[in-house]
Amino acid sequence: MRYHGSCHCGTVAFDVEGDLDKAMECNCSHCSRKGYLLWFVPRGQLDLATPEADMATYTFNKHVIAHRFCPNCGCAPLALGTAPDGKPMAAVNVRCLEGVDLAGLERVPVDGRSF
Repeated sequence: MRYHGSCHCGTVAFDVEGDLDKAMECNCSHCSRKGYLLWFVPRGQLDLATPEADMATYTFNKHVIAHRFCPNCGCAPLALGTAPDGKPMAAVNVRCLEGVDLAGLERVPVDGRSF
């Protein structure tokens, strides 16, 4: 299935394709504060409508994931990085996707505080 996502004001927009049935709920200091529900997909399944240069970036800890957010509204709909297998990946904040029933998603807890 194809989903459309964006930040609150619409400046950062994208489409992502895949089977969304679960999302990771990480308890690290960053994810827990922002309330992320993350869906990891291969980078090729994400189509950015906004150039990366028009997004702000935040990195922390090991600085391997580029958390992208809107410089206007501050909403953080996605992150880009490398999967454990070395392939490019995207982490999509499913709260920023249109038409997703969050109650119907399996939430997979991740202990990011321990990394």
